Amino acid sequence: MRSEIPVYDINNFRAYKTQGIVASRFGHYASTHAHLHSAHRHSFYHLVFFTKGTGHHHIDFKQFKVTPDSIYFMIPGQVHSWSFASEPDGYIINFSIDYFNQFLSNSNYLQGFSVFSGIADQQVMEIPAHTAAELSAHFEEILKEGMGKRPFADDLVRTLLLQIFIKAERLNGHKIDASASSYNHTIFRNFQKLIAEHYRTLKLPKDYAELLYITPNHLNALCKDIIGLSAGELIREHIILEAKRLLINRDMSIADIADKLNFNDHSYFIKFFKKHEGVTPEKFRKSNIQHHGK
Repeated sequence: MRSEIPVYDINNFRAYKTQGIVASRFGHYASTHAHLHSAHRHSFYHLVFFTKGTGHHHIDFKQFKVTPDSIYFMIPGQVHSWSFASEPDGYIINFSIDYFNQFLSNSNYLQGFSVFSGIADQQVMEIPAHTAAELSAHFEEILKEGMGKRPFADDLVRTLLLQIFIKAERLNGHKIDASASSYNHTIFRNFQKLIAEHYRTLKLPKDYAELLYITPNHLNALCKDIIGLSAGELIREHIILEAKRLLINRDMSIADIADKLNFNDHSYFIKFFKKHEGVTPEKFRKSNIQHHGK
């Protein structure tokens, strides 16, 4: 039986790896790792800044155009693939989850960036020309530092990356509400983590509120304040996303997927999926297997 979507670790790129980071020109990376054009996941953070090329890329089954001066960010666990109509180039950075941990006293620092929210629509941006030139200069300096052995090279690369994140975040139209308390942000991030761990068995906001030691109303209110969606909508979105990830594995039947997602009745799963996506699971599968190269 064909396995589910492959997951790649930073150690899969040992030839490039230095201190938990992979930095490369995108054209070289894409041609060297052709298998990465089809659907896969990472266990690390990932970003690409395109300077050349056209086509499409998919992040969690949402399609985005490849255009010069566009950038996208991804967090560990997201699914993506590429399809190019003309030869691409630019820059790619992969870095491990703990890459910044010893450098920053706040290990949750990246969670304050909407570009690392895990919501695909907030992670893809068109960059204005003047900022694109600034970002290209940062990427070039990262590549240069990676080739040498100068003092503090690793720290300089980290500060250059942080400048890229901050400049992109300032341009991003999907901003995290700065007025929300850090306490509520912590609860929200913990809620997201709990959904990822328990979405198969816990389907209701009250189940998560109990684990977070808050009321369902409080959980719902802070979700709406921070991201504009209810707690229930976030749970359903995650279940649908995991269903999509399973559906592009053509060797799993719809009934198998329903069982894996803990739906007692696979016909109810079909109705649930169609209600939220507008198509049946089988129709989604047929239209997306080609896109994702499975």
